[in-house]
Amino acid sequence: MSLTPSLGPVPKELQYGARPKIWFAVYQLLWHLLLPFAFIRLAWRTRHSSEYLNHFSERLGFAYGKTTIQGSVWIHAVSVGETRAAQPLVEAYLARGETILLTHMTLNGRRTGAALFEKAIAAGQLRQVYLPYDLCWSVANFIRAFKPKLGLFMETEAWPTIVFYCADIGLPLFLVNARLSERSARRVNRFGNAGRSLFQAFSGILAQTQLDADRYRSLGVKQVEVVGNLKFDVPLDPSLVQQGKAWKQELHGEQRLMVCAASTRDGEEAIILKAWKDLLLDNTFEIAPLLCLVPRHPERFPEVANQIEDAGLKFRRRTEWIETPKGDAGIDVILGDSMGEMPMYYSAADLVVMGGSLLPFGGQNLIEACAAGCPVVLGEHTYNFQQAALDAIEMGAAKRIQGDFSLSDSVALMEGLKELLLNTAELAKMSSAAKSYALEHQGATQKIMAALENSNELRLRD
Repeated sequence: MSLTPSLGPVPKELQYGARPKIWFAVYQLLWHLLLPFAFIRLAWRTRHSSEYLNHFSERLGFAYGKTTIQGSVWIHAVSVGETRAAQPLVEAYLARGETILLTHMTLNGRRTGAALFEKAIAAGQLRQVYLPYDLCWSVANFIRAFKPKLGLFMETEAWPTIVFYCADIGLPLFLVNARLSERSARRVNRFGNAGRSLFQAFSGILAQTQLDADRYRSLGVKQVEVVGNLKFDVPLDPSLVQQGKAWKQELHGEQRLMVCAASTRDGEEAIILKAWKDLLLDNTFEIAPLLCLVPRHPERFPEVANQIEDAGLKFRRRTEWIETPKGDAGIDVILGDSMGEMPMYYSAADLVVMGGSLLPFGGQNLIEACAAGCPVVLGEHTYNFQQAALDAIEMGAAKRIQGDFSLSDSVALMEGLKELLLNTAELAKMSSAAKSYALEHQGATQKIMAALENSNELRLRD
């Protein structure tokens, strides 16, 4: 069956003239006024890497070169998490002989895509570019250059110019693996019809959970279907899993446990380090456990290294060793200053503290940790993974530690970690539950593909 959706007549309610004209004109004006600041922001980030200015013309919808591929399936994955989540969907389309146009907004997202799809890029089956800024002329240039036949935006991306432009020209654009927190739904509703019309302009929304679907329907979106979460279908790199297991075996040979604080955000490292230092000073453990601290953003690695030193803890950097960190008996903390190695860290750990959940960032991806069989500790803030967190807790794969996590009060975190680390039988039970949880929720890729094909059939009949 053809995967090419019909580019038939556009429903009247989705046409350009139906969008809020005054609101859209103001939005375009603001974009043009703020464009110089976008340039300045990129230039400022070159203090971390000169790559931030690479392919700069793509952000304006120009200079794609002679290797432009047309008629492709266009998948937009804004950054690292979305790019990894898109992997099973990209591979499913590649297996069917489709070419892929993969767009990003961030440098780290582009780097991740380049690593994941290296072979497809070399074979000319996949092309990576930056999504242009949401200006009317840059978006038009981008669409004219690539002429994609289908657009799939990952999770929460909804750029007004792009969404309305695709509706106007009859290019099917779906929001897939879609999620919408209660807070975000309230924010959209504050914009009234202007906000709701944006999501109504998608050809369809394929939501992760029933809660997400209900929130999109509350915005007046009619074409909504629950398909599950693609992150459950993302395979773990077997070489990294094996490396992590070897590291874990060495640690257990020394009768040492390890906690991984994964994808931590600004402000959380200080809380975790305070709790960890208090845990070590408590002298409960005959052999002190090891903390592996992995910040979410690589540009913060030096800053976090300074925080560990200031806390008076002995540490080593991941980049200082090749296979496993030999001779770490006197080390309190391993700084995970590497990219793309989370399966190794999870496979080596006995327990994970999920970053983004201690402070109100919404939480990071706990699914990958569960797939590696690693029990998860969550803070209160998991609205980005609301249903996934609730399901993991219900199945016994995760536990939520209640408390006001701050530098002045990190006792709840310290006590929660100590209780679990002292109960190895409970950890083993949670590990088994984590694996079951990850396996039972797979299958979103097939559901998304089926939903898109069904949508194609409906278009062809209409």
